Order: sequence, then C-alpha cells, then structure tokens
Amino acid sequence: MLSQAPAPAGPVLRDIHLPPAPGWWPPAPGWWVLAGLLVLVLGLIARRWWQARERARRRSALLAMHDAVLANRAGSSQALAAGLHDLLRRAARRLDAGAVTQRGTAWRTTLARVPVSQAALDCLVQLDDAMYRPQEAIDIRAMAAAVREWLTALPDVQSVTRVRRNRTVSRDAA
Repeated sequence: MLSQAPAPAGPVLRDIHLPPAPGWWPPAPGWWVLAGLLVLVLGLIARRWWQARERARRRSALLAMHDAVLANRAGSSQALAAGLHDLLRRAARRLDAGAVTQRGTAWRTTLARVPVSQAALDCLVQLDDAMYRPQEAIDIRAMAAAVREWLTALPDVQSVTRVRRNRTVSRDAA
C-alpha cells in the first residue's frame, strides 16, 4: 500500500496576539486637567502662606517699633506719649490716609475701625492730648498697653513699617 501523505488542511496560523499595552505617556486629557488644578491649588496655598508670613513680619516690625519707642523715650512721659502718638498716627494711615491730620470725632472713628476694648479706645483718644499734659496726669503704662493692643489688632500693617530715612534725630532728643 502506498503511504499517503496527509494533505495540508490550510495555512498554518499562529494564535491571536494582543497589541502592546498602552504607555503611560501622554496622559489622558482628564489627567492634564487634574494636574492643572493641583498646580493652581498649590500656587494659591503658597501665596496665602507667603502673605501670612509677610503680615506676621510686618506686625512684628511694628511691635518692635513700639518697644523701641518705649525703650528710647522712657525718661520723659511726655516724650513717650509723643512717640506713641506718632507711631499710632503712622499706623492709622493704613486705615485712612487722612488720619495724620484728624482730630476729635474723625480721629476716634478711625481708631474705632480696629476692634479693641472701649477702655483702650478711650486711652488712645486721650493720647492725643497727653503730650501736652504735666507728667503726673499721664498714665503712660495704660496708654502704652492700649497702643500695643491697637497695633496687635490692626488688620493689615502693610505700609506702616517703612522707615523714613530723612527723619532727624533731634526731634527724639527733645
């Protein structure tokens, strides 16, 4: 008998192969949006942190100026009252540009824009006249505490802490 070779049943095919897995780059559009939002949120957080740090730096500089006035003018209560009054006027310019020249009700209204106790507000208003009173009539400790309370409660002290370079020292010596 003749040996018969099996007839080919058709072409020899390989098994089904899958395409390669998709790469991670470039990400889908949703990931781009999420990354953009993340960068925006981080930027806003960094900006808030920077602003808070600057506010704290300005506030501490203003309170250091208060302490310097107390240290430099401790000899005369009238000179101390004048220094505290000057610092208070300079700080009040942040709330109202015309605060330097205000008197009476307008000055009290400007001071009242900062949330402090009524006793502190009364001391601050009296500070306007305290520079001209005899030394016995001035409660300088209460006034210094009231000025410190007002400066601490001041909402933002951005432009107050700039030091005037052309200021003379002779005024402080008086």
